[in-house]
Amino acid sequence: MAQKLWEKNVQVDHDIEKFTVGKDREMDLYLAPYDVLGSMAHITMLETIGLLTADELSLLLNELRRIYDIARKGEFVIEEGVEDVHSQVELMLTRKLGDIGKKIHSGRSRNDQVLVDLKLFTRAQIQAITELCHTLFNILIDQSEKYKHVLMPGYTHLQVAMPSSFGLWFGAYAESLADDLLLLQAAYKICNRNPLGSAAGYGSSFPLNRTLTTELLGFDSMDYNVVYAQMGRGKMERIVSMALSSIAGTLSKLAFDACLFNSQNFGFIKLPDAFTTGSSIMPHKKNPDVFEITRAKCNKLQSLPQQIMMITNNLPSGYFRDLQIIKEVFLPSFDELADCLRMVSMMMTHMTVNEHILDDERYRLMFSVEEVNRRTLAGIPFRDAYKQVGLEIESGRFNPPTTVHHTHEGSIGNLCNDKIRILMQHIVDGFNFEQAENSIQKLLQRD
Repeated sequence: MAQKLWEKNVQVDHDIEKFTVGKDREMDLYLAPYDVLGSMAHITMLETIGLLTADELSLLLNELRRIYDIARKGEFVIEEGVEDVHSQVELMLTRKLGDIGKKIHSGRSRNDQVLVDLKLFTRAQIQAITELCHTLFNILIDQSEKYKHVLMPGYTHLQVAMPSSFGLWFGAYAESLADDLLLLQAAYKICNRNPLGSAAGYGSSFPLNRTLTTELLGFDSMDYNVVYAQMGRGKMERIVSMALSSIAGTLSKLAFDACLFNSQNFGFIKLPDAFTTGSSIMPHKKNPDVFEITRAKCNKLQSLPQQIMMITNNLPSGYFRDLQIIKEVFLPSFDELADCLRMVSMMMTHMTVNEHILDDERYRLMFSVEEVNRRTLAGIPFRDAYKQVGLEIESGRFNPPTTVHHTHEGSIGNLCNDKIRILMQHIVDGFNFEQAENSIQKLLQRD
């Protein structure tokens, strides 16, 4: 059985070990490639301050690149008896390089290792989520343009209210995603700061060059105060989860609309038969299960910030093992949200729109405001026009024209989709993912 990094002469009780390790080894597989990147930056810095020779650095970097490739292929394994990803990487190095592998831990703790692993993992996952959101955004804007002239009822209190359009409906969710990504960008900037070198939360007596590791890993800056760097554990995850929950909120609302509009009572949209499921006893059923599961998953994701908050809200400064439990809810959340984004993108692309909704008489009264406004423009005071139309409706004499003439910004006749595209592109460009990508590529190519 492999010895733990912290173990000396006394072995911990088996049941205690099982309880305290929990799902950590499973969760650490998410972090494996990022743990390797953090080690590559750290040892490159150690060589500059004389704790490694140039030859030792070259051997270590070559072996770490090999381990990185294994991790990227999903073939990295934390062996039985090995406590975590950090221990497994060090074990693999010492097996291949002997005592040289034992030198990589100088000047750091597993505390700042997992901090930097989490930040590198989260940074990469935010980029993936941003790209998926941008894809869905473009689909929604394209559908908004395609169906911008198709009217549909707008609702308040789930009562038919005023004319809306599919241009407005699709476009509204597109703009919602833009705001969601603005929040995610703020979370990204908080995430994109380097904690490496804070060690166990109180720094090191080695003359570490934290500016160098910040540059090597492509961070915008560092978490300067070493105590705050450690305090960032849990805080970063909570902030990022709030941004993820905002995206999930948009998807959940869209999914609810789609379920409603797809039902026979509405009949506003139709999903391809291949995108629906059936019933075991009702042969006519075509259920929108993708949207229903999306709604449930996204509602669950919206609880993520509260879960993390409840784990961390009564912890003082310094490291505590409580923080390990955050991994179990935080790390898988990106895959879950990504799956929802991919599914919703597929559904939005292939749904068809009913272009004859207003042939149904039940929607005739939604033009009442249009008629009030038409009479007001003709010179009748608004309150008088409102009363005239109301009395006509009550007496059954109301028979308005079913056309609309909205011209102001963001209305049926002036969707401002071009402005919304510009807004979204500005937000996406503001992440500046290229900086991190370029730095990581350079790090992987170092001799």
